Amino acid sequence: MQLVDNDTFLSQLTSLFNDTKEKGTIWLTHKRLEYDGKDTIMGDVEDTREYPCLLRVTDGGNTKFSTQVEPGQLMKFHAAYGALVKASMTTLRKRDKKREKIRSEQAAQRKKKMTEQVVLDGPKRGKGRRKRQRQVKALLKQQASQQKFKEREEQQRKAQSS
Repeated sequence: MQLVDNDTFLSQLTSLFNDTKEKGTIWLTHKRLEYDGKDTIMGDVEDTREYPCLLRVTDGGNTKFSTQVEPGQLMKFHAAYGALVKASMTTLRKRDKKREKIRSEQAAQRKKKMTEQVVLDGPKRGKGRRKRQRQVKALLKQQASQQKFKEREEQQRKAQSS
């Protein structure tokens, strides 16, 4: 990754936004730098030191560059950076709310189908036998999906507790 000065960073970011105007993705990361080599502990500890910020940009391919912004230059840099990002927001795609609605309705139907009780009726032999076989198969499938759901919930609880 190439470390560049702030002005070069902004100019390269502008050209990257222009290159990906029609199609493409850009990842921007912004984080605080600490030189101690240990994890930053976020808590109630009063820390009066000012740290520099590291901004990284990549397009997922070969283009990767970053800059380090000192605390004294942060306000000036953020003003220019914010204006640049706002100007490039016009190329964003709108969310497809119709597709999201259809997917949420399908998920609700699956959940409802999983909780509805499958009723076994009809004779084991003779007329209605195939119907009963389909019902037995649906019941087994429902029990398997309920078991998977319970296992998934249990794994999520374990992950949250640890």
